[in-house]
Amino acid sequence: MPVLRLITDHDDDPVLDTALSTALLQRVGSGEVDPTLRLWTPGRIVAFGSQDRARPGYSAAIDAATRMGFAAVERLAGGKAAVFHEGTIAFAWTTPHPDPKTGIAERFRAISSIIVEALSRLGVTGTVGEVRGEYCPGRFSVQVGGRKVMGVGQRLVKSAAHVGGVLVAHSPELVNLPLVPVYEALGYEWRPEATGAIGNPVDDVIGALTGAFTTAGLSLQRSQFDQETAAVAANIAERHLPRIS
Repeated sequence: MPVLRLITDHDDDPVLDTALSTALLQRVGSGEVDPTLRLWTPGRIVAFGSQDRARPGYSAAIDAATRMGFAAVERLAGGKAAVFHEGTIAFAWTTPHPDPKTGIAERFRAISSIIVEALSRLGVTGTVGEVRGEYCPGRFSVQVGGRKVMGVGQRLVKSAAHVGGVLVAHSPELVNLPLVPVYEALGYEWRPEATGAIGNPVDDVIGALTGAFTTAGLSLQRSQFDQETAAVAANIAERHLPRIS
């Protein structure tokens, strides 16, 4: 059974914490560290994507997020702005691959299937597919009752891939709290009522997730960030600060 390191630690600084996932991607790609899964609950964050940065309202969107008490960071994977809070679970699955461009769809399918399996362990029925009017839309979103509960994106480097996203355990209203003014500033059309949640405590969802990864044929081994990865993250953290063109 393939071994996957499991790291549940995180840094309270959201910019540095995002850089830790970037550092892992670099070091997995270079073969310095083994495949790694991060599962953690961040603070209140709006993670902006490259599409947001190109919008004329980007600066106003950052201001709107911070006014609502959410830190602003530039995310590792692309897409539109997504939200993390104390009722969400962030995941970052980093694996080596000699040609990561060839496995994009397969990785999306794998994580979506794992999420659906985790939900089933909680007695919740999840399905894969874009919800009409969802925030940060994607065809591999996971929905419950017609509302989005999981969003996912990918970032590729030479010889490695990062699959990362957010799973909403509870409190979907906290997702919409900053997104309403943020998406208004960015000029995006969406439906706040398309935002959903699983309806379970975070710890229960994390337990179901680890079980689902095991069912998928992966052996999870608890680990921690090594000093070298932390040092790389500190050196590149500034790239995850919001940049106004």
